[in-house]
Amino acid sequence: MKLYKYIILSVVLLLSSCNDFLNKEPENSVPVEELDYTISANMIQPVIGIYARARTWDGLTTWPRFGLIAVRGDDVEKGSFDSDQGELNYARSFEYNQLSGYWGLDASWTGLYNLVLNSNSALVDLGRYNEHLTSNADKTLNLQYQAEVRFIRAFAYFHIVRLWGDILLVTDNSQVMEALDVTPRADIYSFISDELDFCITNLPALRPNEMPMKGQVTRYSALALKAKAASDINDWDAVLGATDAIITSNKFELYPDFYNYFKKGGCLSDENLFELQYGLVGSTSIESDDWFNYQGPRQGFVGTKIGTGWGFIVPSKTLEKLFDDRGETVRKETTFLYAGSTTREGDVVNSASEGYERVYNGKNYIPSTQLPEGKTAYGYGNHIRMLRYADVLLLNAEAKVRKGQNGDTPFNLVRTRAKMPTITNVTLDQILEERMVEFACEWGERFFDLVRTGKAESTLKGFKAGKSEFYPIPQAQKDLNPNLK
Repeated sequence: MKLYKYIILSVVLLLSSCNDFLNKEPENSVPVEELDYTISANMIQPVIGIYARARTWDGLTTWPRFGLIAVRGDDVEKGSFDSDQGELNYARSFEYNQLSGYWGLDASWTGLYNLVLNSNSALVDLGRYNEHLTSNADKTLNLQYQAEVRFIRAFAYFHIVRLWGDILLVTDNSQVMEALDVTPRADIYSFISDELDFCITNLPALRPNEMPMKGQVTRYSALALKAKAASDINDWDAVLGATDAIITSNKFELYPDFYNYFKKGGCLSDENLFELQYGLVGSTSIESDDWFNYQGPRQGFVGTKIGTGWGFIVPSKTLEKLFDDRGETVRKETTFLYAGSTTREGDVVNSASEGYERVYNGKNYIPSTQLPEGKTAYGYGNHIRMLRYADVLLLNAEAKVRKGQNGDTPFNLVRTRAKMPTITNVTLDQILEERMVEFACEWGERFFDLVRTGKAESTLKGFKAGKSEFYPIPQAQKDLNPNLK
């Protein structure tokens, strides 16, 4: 794998309320030797580069990786034609022996590790700036910038360890990846936790939408990721501590309308602890590769206001039955986008025909009325929500129940937003079902919930405990490093 070095030279701020992020693509770079590390005002440039990298293909939004993450749960089907990205059928049936040469698996690995390597490089640059700082304020700001980069690196490792288990730990780009030994999964989680402790100490106690450049990660972003990572390894003391700290800050609340939360109104809302931002900056378009197109209706909409999608990651019939049995209305309208239906905004989804899906993932639908003039791409200008407060509340409820406490209050906040009746003395099974409904078609939460609770083998056809939790290392990477198995 190539080691990349990106130094970002200029900054453009988006001024719209939904797209107030730093806009500079990481390809804009100059040789390191031309930089002047004595100019402290430029210290933010490596950080800008990492935010830009995180939202690209070589970052957190590689669309085949989203498919590999999401498709294994019982809440989604692969979608599209059976032969289109047919390897995802093997992923869904846990026939991993068919996947080691899948290009999407290799792209997922290299994309995440490119983000790690770029983060390592940015931390070196911040260290060089720090050598020339004299004021305590600048030194404190340098620590904050380090923490922002380390958070994103930790998020990359969070995805890598969830996908592959025992992996390579690279914290210094002078290390040769082709010669590194594998680091056990437990040690990777310890590394992530330690990194996030540094972030918690050095990031501001603000919401991301309160930051000088809206959307920067904060102490609470780090606490949320720490809770999620701790839940993977059933460290419920850590989950409870981190989620309690977020809740008692009184900084966050659920967006009042679940349906509109996933539209433009939910961008940079008080529910979001980490999101990747996209949109139009003057005449410059910042798009999410094909992350939204990947999930859009394959036949598109009647007329030309919204373009066609690829039809992947569609809600399953199992999920649909669960929604109907529970009497879900708000979350069903949001999650299920039916072919032939008319949305509340008046967009008409083209009718299904033979070979096409009858339903799509509505959480990524942006109405034509919210698209900028001249833009028709499915989901254009929406943000990708990475960490949200609803997850914090349900993890808090679960931690409390697991520790013999009452989890009703955080649990029912989520249900009330969805216009569902409250429940008393909530149980672990009820929390897991609530998570399935709340996070349907989002980041594979259902699969990871089933794995960590030991319910995957009894729920998912083809899953074998001890064999199906992690994908095989891509063959291309094993060819480079014989230590990978």
